Amino acid sequence: MASLYTKVKLYLEANSKTWDSEKDNIQLQNDGSGDYIHTWNVSGLAKPSDEQLATYNSSATTDENNHQIRKTRRTAYGDIGEQLDEIFKDIDAWKARIQSIKDANPKE
Repeated sequence: MASLYTKVKLYLEANSKTWDSEKDNIQLQNDGSGDYIHTWNVSGLAKPSDEQLATYNSSATTDENNHQIRKTRRTAYGDIGEQLDEIFKDIDAWKARIQSIKDANPKE
């Protein structure tokens, strides 16, 4: 199941709002029985209900999975300087290597 953080982030984006970490306009907490919204100070947008957040489960799971895939790909791609050198020496080999990384780590 997707994290509360991701579902709240998607809820905000769907309503043209952002999470302002500098102002601490939203704070999540966990009292041992699960995450919950402790503080909600978003101008012009009501705190979402559990039912509203539940509608974001699928897209939040996809978002989290794709984030992990991008992280895995970044590691596999390697240093950008090394990639540029590889492109200079043999662009076709570089393209084949990058494609194999993408094929091994497909996004949803």
